[in-house]
Amino acid sequence: MRTSLAPRAAVNLLARRVAVVGSSALLLVAPLSASAAADPAPASNSSVTQLSADQLPTELVEAISRDLGLSPQEYLDRAARAQELGSYAQDFRAEHPGAFAGAWMGLDGHPVVAVTSTEAARAAASDGYRTQLAPVSANGLEQSLAEFNRWVAALPREIAAQIGSASIDVLENQIVVDVVNSPVGHALNLPTLIADVKVRLSPGGPTPIEQAPLGGDTYVTSAKPLAETPAGEIGVCSFGFNSVDGKGNPVNISAGHCDPGGNGAGVFLPNHANIVDSLQVGTFARSEVGNTADSLDYSLIRINDAGVKAGLDRPAIRGAGGTTLTITGTASPVVGAPICKSGQTSSFTCGVVSADRVEAQLVMFDGSSRTVRGFAGTACTLGGDSGGAIVTGTLALGITSGSNSSGAPNCTEANLVLAPDGGTANLGIPIRSILASASASSGGGLGAGLAVRTAPASD
Repeated sequence: MRTSLAPRAAVNLLARRVAVVGSSALLLVAPLSASAAADPAPASNSSVTQLSADQLPTELVEAISRDLGLSPQEYLDRAARAQELGSYAQDFRAEHPGAFAGAWMGLDGHPVVAVTSTEAARAAASDGYRTQLAPVSANGLEQSLAEFNRWVAALPREIAAQIGSASIDVLENQIVVDVVNSPVGHALNLPTLIADVKVRLSPGGPTPIEQAPLGGDTYVTSAKPLAETPAGEIGVCSFGFNSVDGKGNPVNISAGHCDPGGNGAGVFLPNHANIVDSLQVGTFARSEVGNTADSLDYSLIRINDAGVKAGLDRPAIRGAGGTTLTITGTASPVVGAPICKSGQTSSFTCGVVSADRVEAQLVMFDGSSRTVRGFAGTACTLGGDSGGAIVTGTLALGITSGSNSSGAPNCTEANLVLAPDGGTANLGIPIRSILASASASSGGGLGAGLAVRTAPASD
């Protein structure tokens, strides 16, 4: 998802989608399903206040209508309801660890809790939730995902490279794996847990526009001074969420793979007329790109005085050249929750969370690959959007890591080409996981007590 200033040919690979289910599900001819409708949905008890519908920027309102078919108020209400569902599901799972099988927002906006027993279904229904019976618990699915990834890790590199992301599909109660549709991919001796095969591509009035940089805007970076770097080696990514650590250090959270690894590589606001004359607004202080205990893809950009003066200390994001959105809190990914992303290439685009746990192979510029863990969404994401902000309602949800449409010239073409194979898909890194990881690995230094900058909804 990181792009360079030099044009590169984009290669789209057709992948076949392989569904791998937990071994316990193999004993069932078909999954049981039942629905206990409980209307209306549970009442809101969210402690996080979002902006009102009339405070959303015009470009975001257009993206919500275009991509989701929702009104601004429906978008905000559904985002808030998804967070309530996420909190409830966490508590419900703690009380019923062997029976909880997942939770999601239905297409009609109603929350659903999947369970493996009628007793658990009655408990969720009594709390006002729709329920669905499933053969495999969430614990079983996560164990199967871990076992599959261990199998992939033991494969020779050239074979493992043919396997893309692996995710938990709570709606179908299975593990879904992307495999490249190549001779090697077809010849893979996959585990005997295979259950299904599918095909898709892998891999109001106008609001004033602020000129100062915000999350979602472009930055360029290089391991060497810009004057010494060929144009094709200058990376282009997007700022994510403006943040601050416990010691008051200004930080921007972006994608880890955007860091060129130059021992504190500079981050610049691009001067398009003369890239060498770009303003340095920070440096990469730390970055993580998979293959660790939490397998995240994020970086911490330490913002300098010039960056603060330019405005990279405000709780706001936007798309390319677009109007701004104030961030009012943080959120966790919930399947079916509405999301919108901001990025320097494709501006505001919207979709829904399609999987709350995905593990994907992120190919680095040196040809190596890293296992990255996050969530999947359906918002169109293009090359250069890496590091950009993903929100649900007006809450920070995550940053962009990758997508299956990074080689497309625009979202219109991406949607047309990918529609027959399931549409656009993007990989996001959960913001709450990033904050926890950054603080835990800080050693008391930069990033300790890291928090996203937010503002009250009344501002």
